[in-house]
Amino acid sequence: MSPLVEPITAALPAGVALVLGLALPAAVLPLLRRLGVVDVPGERSSHTRPTVRGMGLATAAATVIAVAAAFALSLIPVDRSILLTVLLGMLASGALGWVEDYSGLAVRWRALCQLGIGVVVAGLLTLFLGTALWWVPVGAVAIAGYINVVNFMDGLNGISGLHGLVVGGAYTYAGWATDIPWLTVCGAAIGAAYLAFLPWNLAGRRVFLGDTGSYFLGGAIACCAVGAFLSDVYVEYLLSPLIIYLADTGSTLLKRIYRGEAWYRPHRQHVYQRLTDVGLGHLGSAAVVTLATLGVTVVSVLSLPFESGGVAGMGALVLCIVVLYLASPRLVGALTKRGAAA
Repeated sequence: MSPLVEPITAALPAGVALVLGLALPAAVLPLLRRLGVVDVPGERSSHTRPTVRGMGLATAAATVIAVAAAFALSLIPVDRSILLTVLLGMLASGALGWVEDYSGLAVRWRALCQLGIGVVVAGLLTLFLGTALWWVPVGAVAIAGYINVVNFMDGLNGISGLHGLVVGGAYTYAGWATDIPWLTVCGAAIGAAYLAFLPWNLAGRRVFLGDTGSYFLGGAIACCAVGAFLSDVYVEYLLSPLIIYLADTGSTLLKRIYRGEAWYRPHRQHVYQRLTDVGLGHLGSAAVVTLATLGVTVVSVLSLPFESGGVAGMGALVLCIVVLYLASPRLVGALTKRGAAA
C-alpha cells in the first residue's frame, strides 16, 4: 500500500452506507410503529408531538454493513483485529440503545453496561496493540463517557446527523493522512450513514434516531478515537471534532452541580437548547454547533505542522471558538432583542 490510503478505501464504505442509510428506514419504520417505539415530549424535549424514534436501527445497520463489506473485500490489509474490536463496540453500543428505546433500563444498569462495553473494547485494543494496561480504565471511561455525551446532545432535528457527518469526515481524513485503513473505512461509513439519516429527520414524516442511534454514534466515535489514539494517531485529529460537544456537556454539568441541581434529571440548559429558546430553531442551533465543530477541527488539524509558537496561537484560536460557542445564546439573544426593539 502507498503511504496514503487508496481512495477506494473510503469510497466503497461511504457509498454502501449512503445507499443503505437512505433505503433502510423505509423498511424499519413500519416495525417501529408496530412495536410502539415513540418519543413522547418531556422536560428536555425540543419537539412538541409524539414522534417515532429508534431509527438508529437503520443507520447503525447501514454503518455496520458498509464496514463489513470493506472487511470482506480486504480493503483493510492490516489491523483487522482492531477493526473487529471497534465494530464490536459499535454493535454493543447500538444494542444497548435499542434496549433503552424499546423497554427502558434503570440508570445504574445503563451506566454499568456502558462501562462494560468500554472495558471490553479498551481491553481488547490494549491486548492487540500491546499498550500499557493502565490505558484500559482510561479508554473504558472515555467510551462510556462519550456515549452519554452524544446522547445528551441528541436533542434537535439534524444535530446528530450533522455530528456524525463531521466527525466521520474528520476521521476519514485522519485515517487517510496517517495511513490507517480501518479508521478511514469506519469514518467514511459513519459519516455517510448519518448524512443519509438527515432527510428522514428533517423532511416529510420526521423520525428520531432514538437512543439506538445516539448510543451507536457515541460508541462508534469513541471506539474509533481510542483505537486510533492507541495506534499513535495524533490527538489533534481525534479530539478536535469532539471538543464542542464536550465543552457543551461539561460546562452544563458543572453549572448544574454548582447550583445544587439534580444533574442527572432531564433539563433544557445545554447551549444548543438555549439557542433554540432565543429563536434560532432546530436547524439554526444545529448549524451553530456544526460550524463551531468544523472551526475547531480545521484549526486544530492545520496547527500540526507548526512549531510551539504557532501551536500556541492556534490553541488560542480554538479557545476563542469554544468561548464564543458557550456564549452564543447570550449573543444571539441580545441581537434578537436589539432587532425586535428596532
